[in-house]
Amino acid sequence: MRSGIVTLLTDFGFADYFVGAMKGVILTRSPSATIVDITHSIPPHDIRAAAFILNGAYSCFPAGSIHLAVVDPGVGSDRRPIVVETSKYIFVGPDNGLFSIVLQRLPEAQVRHVTNSKYFLPSLSSTFHGRDLFAPVAAALASGLSPEALGPIVKDPIRLGFAQNELTTDGSVLGTIIHVDYFGNCVTSFEPEKFPALLAGQRFCLSVKEINIRTLRKHYAEVAANADEPFLVAGSAGYLEISLQCSSAARELKITVGEPLRLVLEPNSQGNRERARVRV
Repeated sequence: MRSGIVTLLTDFGFADYFVGAMKGVILTRSPSATIVDITHSIPPHDIRAAAFILNGAYSCFPAGSIHLAVVDPGVGSDRRPIVVETSKYIFVGPDNGLFSIVLQRLPEAQVRHVTNSKYFLPSLSSTFHGRDLFAPVAAALASGLSPEALGPIVKDPIRLGFAQNELTTDGSVLGTIIHVDYFGNCVTSFEPEKFPALLAGQRFCLSVKEINIRTLRKHYAEVAANADEPFLVAGSAGYLEISLQCSSAARELKITVGEPLRLVLEPNSQGNRERARVRV
């Protein structure tokens, strides 16, 4: 069953006609569709930011929703248009890594190369596939079209290796900053559930640049007494985040996306490091 909801996520902004044109095509092809904007403020061509934000939003929608995401610096080239079908949702967009986290977290997903031009607009431009290809395909899916009608299964969708960490021989874990949000929180590649010892109170040290962070907080109010010290918090998107109370950690600590990280679980009271309980 389809919910009739089509979400939009793009880097198109609001100054031009792009978003409005896509909505017009969807409503022409599927008049009863409900269109919801996730965001159109992705930095231009920033596929990784789009992948992160899509991951944070898609599961909040009713089952049967169609998630249309277009951040497409390769528009007009031979990059594949794809549909990603999961047990609850269908994703539509370019095969350029935009669905990396979705594919990582939903390994049962089935990916198809969209080749059936019957569902495109009659004149396919080389610069606006969001309007001419992806919008009408999303509308057809919202109206109940089976993904099987769109094209063959793809076994090798583009994956960016998003949020991949490395366990070193000395027991530390290497990662990166994968996103900086509007408030300046620095999202790490570390997923809290993969570090149960840390969550249970194991001492740790997270190093970024020349900064060592040793505090994990449950919420922001816990840091009132040490408001100028950075800390870790489990963010709502499913990753540990470096934060400062009521300030931008990215600005104050001069941290940017791609910054390398080292996480060390320090010896506990018995002098043993909890290596076996780290799952990367």
